[in-house]
Amino acid sequence: MCRAGRKCYGRAVEPPRFITLPVAVALACGTLYAQEQAPRFHERVDVARVVVDARVVDDRGNPILGLSADDFAVKINRKICRVETAAWIGEHDTTVSAPVASPAASAEGSSGSAGPIGRLVVFLFQKDLDPSRIAGLMRMLMRSRDFLGSLTPADRVAVLSFDSHLKVWTDFTNDRDELTRILQHGVLLDRPPLAPRRSEPSIVDRLDPEQANHAYGMERALLLIGRALESLPGSKSIVLVGHGFGHYTPDGVFMEADYEPARRALVAARASVFSLDVTDADYHSLEAGLQMVSEETGGFYARTHIFPGQAMRRLSGALAGYYVLFVEAPDDIRGEHDVEVKLSRGKGTVLATTSVSPRSEQ
Repeated sequence: MCRAGRKCYGRAVEPPRFITLPVAVALACGTLYAQEQAPRFHERVDVARVVVDARVVDDRGNPILGLSADDFAVKINRKICRVETAAWIGEHDTTVSAPVASPAASAEGSSGSAGPIGRLVVFLFQKDLDPSRIAGLMRMLMRSRDFLGSLTPADRVAVLSFDSHLKVWTDFTNDRDELTRILQHGVLLDRPPLAPRRSEPSIVDRLDPEQANHAYGMERALLLIGRALESLPGSKSIVLVGHGFGHYTPDGVFMEADYEPARRALVAARASVFSLDVTDADYHSLEAGLQMVSEETGGFYARTHIFPGQAMRRLSGALAGYYVLFVEAPDDIRGEHDVEVKLSRGKGTVLATTSVSPRSEQ
C-alpha cells in the first residue's frame, strides 16, 4: 500500500505540490462548462383561484357597465383577496381589465351548439290553487310573457313547474311562440308534454324523469335542477315564481333536509335564483325560503303583489349580464368557503353568491 492509503502500481507516486498554468486553465474551463450544462430549475407556484359571478345594478335596477378588477373588493373567509380580472359577459360588451381573454374564454366555453348561445334562463313556476296565491301566479305569468321581449335570439329559456312534483314544459329554446303558448295557458291549464331533448344546451338530457316525478318538495326540485345545470358552461339564472317553501314551526321556519345539498348544487352550477313572490301579503312565513336561496346564490327576492312591473324591470336589469371575477384564493383553501363581494369605489348593489369553491390555476 502507498502513502495516504493509495494503491500503487510500479513505483510510488508523489502527489503534485503545484499545478501548472495550462492545467489550471483547463480545470477552470471544465468547471464553467459543467456549470453551463447543469440543469436549471424554475420554481412554479400553483395559485388557487375562484371564479365569482357578480351582477352589479344601480338603484333603478339597471346594470352598471364598464367596471374593472379594481372596482371590486372580495373577501374569502374574511380575508381580503386580490381580484385578477373582471370580465363583463352579456349585453353591451365593454372593455374590461386585462388580461381577460384566456380566463374568460375558458370559463364561458362553447356549449357545443351550432349557433351562438347567450343567456340560459330557467323559469320555475310553483303552482298552488290557494286564493292568496293563484291570482299572483296568473299576474306573473302575464309579466313573464312580456319579459320574453327582452331576450335576444341567442338566449335560451327552459320552463319548469312544481306542484306535487317537478315537471318540464320545454327544454332550453329560443322559440318565442312556443314559450308564449306555455306561459299564456299551458302552465295553468294544460298537462306538460313529453318535452323532447333539443340540441345543446339541454336540461332535459340531464334531468332524470323518474327523479323529477319523485321530487315532492321544492328543496328537492331545486337540487335536481342544480345538478342538471352544473355541467353547462357559464352562469345561469333561475327565475322562481312562487309562494315559498320551508317547514313552519313555533320556533320559526326550517328548511327540509334537501335544502343544503340543493344550495351547494346551485352554487356549483353557478346558478343564481331570482325569487318573485306571488303571495298577496306584505309578509308570510314561507317567504323565508325564497329569501334564503336567493341571497345565498347571488339572486334577489321581490314581492310582486303591489308593483309587479317593478319586479320584472329589476329582473331584466339583473339578467342583462354579469362580471366574471377571477380571484386569488387564500393559501391552503379547500372545499367551500364564505365569500363577500362589494364595490371598492362608486355606488351600486352587488349580487353574488355567499360561498365559493377554489379551482387550481397555473
